Amino acid sequence: MIPAVFERRRAGVLLHPSSLPGGAGIGDLGADAYRFVDFLAQSGFSVWQMLPLSPTHRDGSPYHSLSLHAGNPLLVSLERLVEWGWLERCDPVGADKAVAHRLACIAQAHRTFSQHASPADRRRFEAFIVAEARWLEDYALYRVLRREFSGQAWFQWPKPLRDREPEALAAARARFVEEMAQVRFEQFVFACQWQTLRAHANERDILLFGDMPIFVAHDSVDVWTQREYFKLDADGQPTVVAGVPPDYFSNDGQRWGNPLYHWERMEADGFRWWIDRLTTEFRRFDLLRIDHFRGFEACWEIPALEKTAVNGRWVKAPGHALFAALKMHFDTLPLAVEDLGLITPEVHALRDSFGLPGMKILQFAFDSGPDNPYLPHQHRIESVVYTGTHDNDTTLAWFNDLPAERQLYVVEYLGYPHEPMPWPFIRAALASVSQLAILPMQDLLALGRGHRMNRPGTTEGNWNWRFTWEQCAPDLTERLRRMLGMYGR
Repeated sequence: MIPAVFERRRAGVLLHPSSLPGGAGIGDLGADAYRFVDFLAQSGFSVWQMLPLSPTHRDGSPYHSLSLHAGNPLLVSLERLVEWGWLERCDPVGADKAVAHRLACIAQAHRTFSQHASPADRRRFEAFIVAEARWLEDYALYRVLRREFSGQAWFQWPKPLRDREPEALAAARARFVEEMAQVRFEQFVFACQWQTLRAHANERDILLFGDMPIFVAHDSVDVWTQREYFKLDADGQPTVVAGVPPDYFSNDGQRWGNPLYHWERMEADGFRWWIDRLTTEFRRFDLLRIDHFRGFEACWEIPALEKTAVNGRWVKAPGHALFAALKMHFDTLPLAVEDLGLITPEVHALRDSFGLPGMKILQFAFDSGPDNPYLPHQHRIESVVYTGTHDNDTTLAWFNDLPAERQLYVVEYLGYPHEPMPWPFIRAALASVSQLAILPMQDLLALGRGHRMNRPGTTEGNWNWRFTWEQCAPDLTERLRRMLGMYGR
């Protein structure tokens, strides 16, 4: 069965909520998120794609999170809490104080809620705690203990807590009752604000397109609570870690450092861990992208002591068995897959056997000949075409950095367009036979150097990009609506 999002030609915009205007430090789920949904609808788009919504480590990477199931409390809109009567006011602060300020305001809202919430709101909170207990209780304790130990990772905690000895866990829960209640409230507020925003989007025929990393962070509640599913030693340290070999982005490859899965144990219990994970994602999104799909066919396994990803090896994974179990459980799989990098016929076979659309990146299309699979004349209907992704530079910056002869090749292929970049690329994506076209917000704003979201293989200066409404050209909405209509999207 084809997911509903792929039943007709569509177009969408890639923008993480943290890149929205408004909010202190990062964008949030407040008024600008609703304005962005309205902008999409008025422009003719029907999909909003974003990055993972999970709480991040200090580096801010959505792909390196503290929990697979929790939402990032830093995306909570304080203005919405004021509107709901749970927060008296929301004073502006500088970016350097934004994180502490937002969490302190949510804590104040929790105190107000505890004293003055309506019976209906109290019942909603209690129902949320019961419904999400399978992950929420462990996450609340993990967050509190992490704070108690000054941000140390779980494998650095005292051994009884590191190894989850029952008496140590019970004592911690008894000691931190109020602190755990605060974490539960943060997650309740995030869920309320997210579902309200999703309803606003769906009412305007905007589908929400999420993103799921294949791997999880070593320092996460998921690894702490379910060590049996990961290749760890007795001290909780990985014996091997994930990454990718040398490629387009890095001569040394990328050593991500995530622990690798103990696939035999996951398969032995019917992949229950993955079913739980996708259950959470499908509650939030209408469509989900799986990052690094090729890892379900084979993973690049790097010995944990290696400093780079060069000396790794490919190790087979039970992808077919996994997706068969997911298909049986969910029936329809509203998934698209990131099938970039060193892709083998076996990866294509796994993707196609379950009818999963892959990705076509136009910025990758012009570094070889006419058989390049990313060139528009090579596209498949069952695919998602992008001008670029969050891992690419903006299209304008990419084009300006090309050698003159390569620029000429791009321009000649596109028919010597009169429009300035990136608009010819936007048109090529919209004209593609790919059923879904996704355009990064940076390209719609025709932004150049300095507006990149992420540079793979680096840890500094990423995930901070934000736009302003003043960057939108006065005729942008009308221009986009005409283009989307012209190309049947």
